[in-house]
Amino acid sequence: MSQIKPQGFTLVELMLAMTFISALLIAIAMTTIQISNIYTKGITLREVNQAGRTFSDDLKRGVAGSEPFDVTLGGADSKYRQYDGGGRLCLGKYSYAWNFGEAIDAGGALIENQYANGQAGVIRLVKVNDAGGNICKMPKTDIIKNDSTELLTEGDRDLVIHKFSIARTQYDVVSGQAMYAISFTVGTNDREQLTTNDASCRPPGDNVGNEDYCSVNQFDIIARAGNQSGE
Repeated sequence: MSQIKPQGFTLVELMLAMTFISALLIAIAMTTIQISNIYTKGITLREVNQAGRTFSDDLKRGVAGSEPFDVTLGGADSKYRQYDGGGRLCLGKYSYAWNFGEAIDAGGALIENQYANGQAGVIRLVKVNDAGGNICKMPKTDIIKNDSTELLTEGDRDLVIHKFSIARTQYDVVSGQAMYAISFTVGTNDREQLTTNDASCRPPGDNVGNEDYCSVNQFDIIARAGNQSGE
């Protein structure tokens, strides 16, 4: 009676199995990386949008609680000061001051807004307890750090203001109310990843930095001043 010998895998079968397992592991790794990139990009988009919405809401409340104000560039009584590297807006009880991302990156004399008395810290976007609107008066005065709250933090995404503009579009003499169109751009500040006008991120094909950490968003709002009810 013949004895049946046990049979194992052939070399070809082992190679095929190893190839399949390798391909499966690579597919799992690629999927994990892609999911991680999507998650990282989502966090970046969320932080930029959240910062922009928070600033928008704050501005609307500030304008709503103010009397109509002048935003003429260079005007002696203007409540809006625009500089090459940043700007200031005074709304009565509170004022805002910011340095643009490009100025923060360059540093030195391009930093328009600084804390008084040599206090350390880079101003990105601060809300200042400034009932008299002193920081918008001419000549320009430095900002008291203890009176200020930073609305943007560097963190992992390095959020900054890239652009800001405000214009009065309507004024009603009878009601004493005025409408203002405000536009600003919030985004990350990796200079290599941004287009030349800081309006958007470079496409992935440019292969500069990690695009998952880049996001730029423009916010356009209409705010009404002179509404004493604050609605």
